Amino acid sequence: MNPRDLLADLISIDSVNPDLVPGGHGERRIADFCAGWLQTRGFEVHRLEERPSRPSLVAVRRGTGGGKSLMLNGHVDTVGLAGYAGDPLQPTVQDGRMYGRGTFDMKGGIAAMMVAAARATERPLRGDVIVACVADEEHGSFGTEEVLRHFTADAAIVTEPSHLEVTLAHKGFVWFEIEVGGRAAHGSRPELGVDAIAKAGHFLVALEQLGADLANGPKHPLLGTGTVHASLISGGEEASTYPSACRITLERRTVPGEFPQQAEDELRTILGHLTAAVPDFRATLTRGLARDPFEADPDAEIVRTLISNLGEPPVLRAEPFWTDCALLDRAGIPCLLFGVDGAGAHAATEYVDLASLDRLTDVLTGTIRQFCG
Repeated sequence: MNPRDLLADLISIDSVNPDLVPGGHGERRIADFCAGWLQTRGFEVHRLEERPSRPSLVAVRRGTGGGKSLMLNGHVDTVGLAGYAGDPLQPTVQDGRMYGRGTFDMKGGIAAMMVAAARATERPLRGDVIVACVADEEHGSFGTEEVLRHFTADAAIVTEPSHLEVTLAHKGFVWFEIEVGGRAAHGSRPELGVDAIAKAGHFLVALEQLGADLANGPKHPLLGTGTVHASLISGGEEASTYPSACRITLERRTVPGEFPQQAEDELRTILGHLTAAVPDFRATLTRGLARDPFEADPDAEIVRTLISNLGEPPVLRAEPFWTDCALLDRAGIPCLLFGVDGAGAHAATEYVDLASLDRLTDVLTGTIRQFCG
């Protein structure tokens, strides 16, 4: 069982997320492949597919009893192939690196956790080993949400790339839609019109100030402060008409200790002040997708077990982006993130360092044996 060979097989399977790229192949073919690979190595395989053609796979190797269960979690979907430099589905090896779409994010982690789970269970363990190859992390993470409605564990490791550094926290996010109202009128009749775009400018200035206030506020030791930015803006009908509406999409990135309601309250306070101070200002606020930040307990048994299998002092770090760790943590499963070294996630060139792939596989194998043994 060689993680390099398995990774090459995984890279050759198109698993582009169709919610990101219309017409993308999705996870069906790669789930079929992983199911066959794991079944031949003694795992019982469960296919979860609430959304047709978007399966997540959960493979379980039952323990003999009395031990702790461990879930290894990773996503099998990728971002799109367009713009990749070369053939994104043809794995190539050069100077100790394997190139191809998903090598780094995160089929390297998938290969390592599958091989580690198979190696670790060659001899019976007391606890269950659970391998979750999930759909849709690159868009909405419905895959891990579906898995957690059916399975749990005493601990989990998410094998997102981390450069072989122990990742104990990451940011969350909340999306909002602001619609600033105006009044349509002919451009020659200013007494009749209210310019929604100009009114939205007041909000954007206040939003920039909120960002500055956050940057100067209390800092998380690994993640710093939360942030906010305007992502999209649209409004108006034509050059000769006062715009009746201006819509702004914004994102608030949160750190542990911050919550979606807090972020909403910040924005409602701004809108309330503008409504009172700016003539004819009116706006509505709608909260969209929200994902919690994540922070692991550094003294959790799974954290201590993995660190003990590193054999060297760990580098502890945090990620600015969101991962499925937050969903596992919210479900009451202690977890951390630990994965390969490399570069190029979502980029035109993507690679994994193959020595780190081997190292990750060895660390996971030892961790599984020790935690579930």
